[in-house]
Amino acid sequence: MDPVLLPDDPSDRALVQNVHPDGWTNPTPAGRYNLVVVGAGTAGLVTAAAAAGLGARVALVERALMGGDCLNVGCVPSKGVLRAAHAAHAVREAAAFGVSTPPPTIDFAAAMARMRRLRAGLSVKDAAERFRGLGVDVYLGDARFTGPDTIEVDGRRLAFARAVIATGARATGLPVPGLDDTGFLTNESVFSLTTPPARLVVIGAGPIGCELAQAFRRFGSDVTIVSLDPRLLPRDDPDAAAILAAQFAREGIHLALGARIERVERRGDGKVVVFERGSARDEAVGDALLVGVGRAPNVEGLGLEAARVAYDATGVRVDDRLRTTNPLVYAAGDVCSRWKFTHAADAMARIVVQNALFLGRKKASALVIPWCTYTDPEVAHVGMTAEEAASRADDVQTLSVDLGDVDRAVLDGETAGFARAHVARRGGRILGVTLVARHAGETIAEAALAMTQGLGIAALGATIHPYPTQAEALRRLGDLHQRGRLTPSVKRLFEAWFRLRR
Repeated sequence: MDPVLLPDDPSDRALVQNVHPDGWTNPTPAGRYNLVVVGAGTAGLVTAAAAAGLGARVALVERALMGGDCLNVGCVPSKGVLRAAHAAHAVREAAAFGVSTPPPTIDFAAAMARMRRLRAGLSVKDAAERFRGLGVDVYLGDARFTGPDTIEVDGRRLAFARAVIATGARATGLPVPGLDDTGFLTNESVFSLTTPPARLVVIGAGPIGCELAQAFRRFGSDVTIVSLDPRLLPRDDPDAAAILAAQFAREGIHLALGARIERVERRGDGKVVVFERGSARDEAVGDALLVGVGRAPNVEGLGLEAARVAYDATGVRVDDRLRTTNPLVYAAGDVCSRWKFTHAADAMARIVVQNALFLGRKKASALVIPWCTYTDPEVAHVGMTAEEAASRADDVQTLSVDLGDVDRAVLDGETAGFARAHVARRGGRILGVTLVARHAGETIAEAALAMTQGLGIAALGATIHPYPTQAEALRRLGDLHQRGRLTPSVKRLFEAWFRLRR
């Protein structure tokens, strides 16, 4: 059966026709492939396109929709929805800038239709026909390893010199009594909505939960976040999480953190999440539940045992060069990485091409991978975390600049945020950076570049930034470090020098 996206409108049908065309005819294999790629998400597409562009004979296999989660149910639709929600919020906040407007009238169906239309337009880049034009043999169907160097798809046997597993991951549920029976949304289904739930309960306080909680609140839903974690964004800086929690409180999002969910049940028209916090029992009622608590690797049904590829609940096992326990088979992306980001999958794919096809020795551990949660404000990070820095306080110095001290942030009315760097006490090498700001995801790349190129924090201070911009916060981190080098003894030496010069 061909995949169907809901609500199956013209935009959805155009997308499917690009990434899983009706009536697609798989090619007939003719000889051994240099590379067979299983999975056409970000990692698979980048691998296949790069290898074919270099002249390799490449097969690409996808059982569902090319483009993977990112295009179809992840980054692309979520950012389209977040942008619409931000527009609604901007109207509500306009009075603070001297612009009087009536309260916004939100057409949720139109906002979602816009997202689907834009998603369909972007799908051309991941289309089966485009990749066939790049010289890739595209197979639509279920792939299964039949041996250490063979794969079967649609009754066809594909022999390979090297293969790449890039099957990604999927949203996971929770082993909570009543949850499956009650029904819930994930990122794989929430973008099919055409009407917003009046009440939404979000289970999970990670990036997916936080982004969509804020978006639906701005669309007018009454939103509650229930999470076992004691704070939002548990992987990020606690101060960043506190700023986001304060913003959520201002917007009227209810937080039930540190909550252990006992059960989920239907009660009338509502879906009730019953939980404990401390010694108290409480509940959250919604018309819809959204679960965003993690992702599970797609390893089932691939015949990995026949290929002698080891795997477990965390995914396919790889070494630092992304080679599996079968030296002919590599893996990239969410199926094997703890960094479940599109840009991480892209970077890993580039390593795989070099190592699999050219006997390269590139290491995944050498990657400097930033990440960003696209709430408002955004929370972006790269490198060492706050907890890691605190455990190495003797060797690591932490520098912070509040956005309230950055002119552009003051003028923009966006002072709730900061720039923070963890640097080596000796030499000033940048070990990690956290940004909390409206466009932190854009700005963090400057810090990632500095870390990738081995530049110290002084290099950020020496870099001229346009004034006024919020990115000046990074330059000020460099200035802070330089001022910290002016110890009393150094200052006395300077004073002696200036006395001689008078």
